[in-house]
Amino acid sequence: MKKSLWFVIISVLVILISVVVFGINRDEGDKMELLTEAKRGEFRIEVTTTGELEAKNSVIIPGPTGLRRAQIWEVKIEDLVEEGKVVEKGDYIARLDPSELMDKIQKATTDMQQSQSQLTQTKLDTALELRKSRDELINLDFDVQQKEIVLEQSQFEPPATIKQAEIELEKVIRSLKQAKEGYELKLAKAVAQVQEAAAKVSEHRVSLNFYENLLTQFTIYAPEPGMVIYKRSWNGTKIETGSTVQPWDPVVATLPDLSTMVSKTYVNEVDISSIETGLPVKISLDAFPDKKLSGKVIEIANVGEQKPNSDAKVFQVLIEINESDTTLRPGMTTGNTIVADVETDVVFVPLECLHSQGDSISYVVKKSGFGITKQEVEILKSNADEAVIKQGVEEGDILYLSDPPGIDKSQIEPLIPDGIKLTEESSP
Repeated sequence: MKKSLWFVIISVLVILISVVVFGINRDEGDKMELLTEAKRGEFRIEVTTTGELEAKNSVIIPGPTGLRRAQIWEVKIEDLVEEGKVVEKGDYIARLDPSELMDKIQKATTDMQQSQSQLTQTKLDTALELRKSRDELINLDFDVQQKEIVLEQSQFEPPATIKQAEIELEKVIRSLKQAKEGYELKLAKAVAQVQEAAAKVSEHRVSLNFYENLLTQFTIYAPEPGMVIYKRSWNGTKIETGSTVQPWDPVVATLPDLSTMVSKTYVNEVDISSIETGLPVKISLDAFPDKKLSGKVIEIANVGEQKPNSDAKVFQVLIEINESDTTLRPGMTTGNTIVADVETDVVFVPLECLHSQGDSISYVVKKSGFGITKQEVEILKSNADEAVIKQGVEEGDILYLSDPPGIDKSQIEPLIPDGIKLTEESSP
């Protein structure tokens, strides 16, 4: 009896220990098996970016347009109204530093005064010279008349005296003719000298008028009503008091049309191939998390650019917002989800289920009952989290998210080519 009792006790203990050990091993195995299920439904390829709102159309507020002609290569902004201010047409916007232009105005004024003095001096000099020449002509004309009288009175004189009177008359007539020709040349020269001096005056007057008109543009007014938005420089910084305006880019600010807004964003070169104009976009606002907007891609840059402090190339993309909302303001940060593609009624699995052998074979690890199979798959397309499986996985298949222990030695089950069906004789 005692032996039988001990046998029963020992048997019960062995059974209990076996159950406990089996349960522990089973729990550990279950913990190691990270599984998922292949799903069927709608599959989306989406590209998520961050953008900034700006008006699709806007009126620029330009600075002076004649800086290059004035050879002024940069002008500092002395004063500027605050960004976001709503202005009417003709309202004050900004004032530029006129110091360099004032130096040019002063020099142009001095040059014009000097040229006017030169013109006056030229007129006086030529007038005196021409008066002297006219007096000489009058005197020569008197000499001719006198010699004619002498010749007339010498008619009864000896031939030699008459001949001498004729010679004297011819000499005076020749001198008068030469003096008249000289006077014509002097007159033409005087006219040219006066015209040249007058041209200098006109040139300096035009320069002075140009500088004075340019000075009026150093105080900038709104060309249209709207909200003032500062212009951004090439590195993204906004123009402010103390910034400079250059002749090749004289824009100071803009007046955006807030009825139609766009989100300017950048897509990296990896995703840009899946983006095209017309794609729908879901838009959120950091300033209003509960507000949901929609839009579409309207423009994609043809040339990429490099972000500062980064090796990545990006392409600028403009997204037009469908809704018109009075709360939208330029400069607001947007979250953009571009819907690049939508597939309906397809089987898809997490990317963690996909494994590769070599460069061309992709496979998954299926669990069926107590068996495990490495199955080759054909991937149709993928997004950041999941992939569409064209062949090799069916809806409801249980898949491993990571290779289970010992699976490396298993062979990959190849795909069945399209159009071929396995028969009982040909099936493995």
